[in-house]
Amino acid sequence: MSWGRAMPDRPVVAVAGATGAVGREMLAVLEQRAFPAARVLALASARSAGRTLPYAGGRLTVEEMTGESFADVDVALFSAGAGISRQFREAVTSAGCVMIDNSSAFRMDDDVPLVVPEVNAAELARHCGVIANPNCSTIQMVVVLDVLRRLAPITRVVVSTYQAASGAGQAAMDELHGQTRDLLDGRDLTPSAFAHRIAFNCIPQIDVFLDDGSTKEEWKMVVETRKIMGEPGMAVAVTCVRVPVLRCHSEALAVEFAGPVSVEDAARALNEATGVTLLDDPVSQTYPMPAMLEGTDDCYVGRLRADVSVPHGLQMWVVADQLRKGAALNAVQIAEALLGR
Repeated sequence: MSWGRAMPDRPVVAVAGATGAVGREMLAVLEQRAFPAARVLALASARSAGRTLPYAGGRLTVEEMTGESFADVDVALFSAGAGISRQFREAVTSAGCVMIDNSSAFRMDDDVPLVVPEVNAAELARHCGVIANPNCSTIQMVVVLDVLRRLAPITRVVVSTYQAASGAGQAAMDELHGQTRDLLDGRDLTPSAFAHRIAFNCIPQIDVFLDDGSTKEEWKMVVETRKIMGEPGMAVAVTCVRVPVLRCHSEALAVEFAGPVSVEDAARALNEATGVTLLDDPVSQTYPMPAMLEGTDDCYVGRLRADVSVPHGLQMWVVADQLRKGAALNAVQIAEALLGR
């Protein structure tokens, strides 16, 4: 590592935004993976200070996050929004602390590594105090793409996402619950967290629209995939859709290669890959589904088949828990990689 103080064997870890859905998941992942923290701090806004959160059989008292919060902290896992990350970047890095940021604030900065440890952990060597966690839907896709590109170079990726309500936060999950009850009981609905009704509906918009007609979420998947995979010219076409699922994002993925890749070779590679589980048996109707994978860590692949519409193509279905591998788990894996575990 070329930046800051040496990482101790037992670092002090802060979770910024600890009371949010991802922050709570970060605490859970730290505990479940027995991360060797000397101490864990739970940081949030002033209104959350004094609350307690479960951790390692006890309770952590939430502290107000200020510029002085990072004086003795080695690693700060941030999931408090892009504005807060920008606001506290200088305070974190000037204290010699490494910021692992889950927001979009720094992902496309040239001096900030955008890291999925299974794919490009070597990028961590060039960090200057900030490491970016990619977008949740990007993470699960590039884990699979990285396995497949070892069989043949990838020339084009077409993906449609089916993204869970929890990707938009707790208020979105509450709205899905509430609207479902209201619809079944015949009551009128007033959307709040989403532009349209989410219950029993699909919304083909995530984030704001850009001038070219795509959404910012779709743009993120294109540019982040290219950066993570080190393929600035890779052709990536994306459609992102919000669906009435509470947790786990799904993706329908079509991958084109420069040369032949058989279904059998792809299945073998996916079966042997770290962080990937192949669930694919048409006879028993086995394939990944969000309802069966909440709380899991891998990227799950099914419906693997040849794409006969192109010379060298495969199609597949990919599901992952976006609060785990898509956010909290990936951030903790980055911290583990910094420790050289």
